[in-house]
Amino acid sequence: MTAETIGRNPDELSLEERTKLAGKWIALEIYTPEALPLRRIEAIGDSVAECARILKSRGLDPMKFEYSRLKNAY
Repeated sequence: MTAETIGRNPDELSLEERTKLAGKWIALEIYTPEALPLRRIEAIGDSVAECARILKSRGLDPMKFEYSRLKNAY
């Protein structure tokens, strides 16, 4: 499930996807005036630390991301 959701906007996840991912942490690139990132999921994990490890393994700086926990759609 997570491979299909990387790179997608969390607001566009289906009800089924959202339900399966409920409770997981996601990483989204932080908006700055210099960088206007697309709102895309860049990592999914059971903790912020796991998301940071995934980002580092992809050569990305975890400090440039915000982390939030996905909730059920309803």
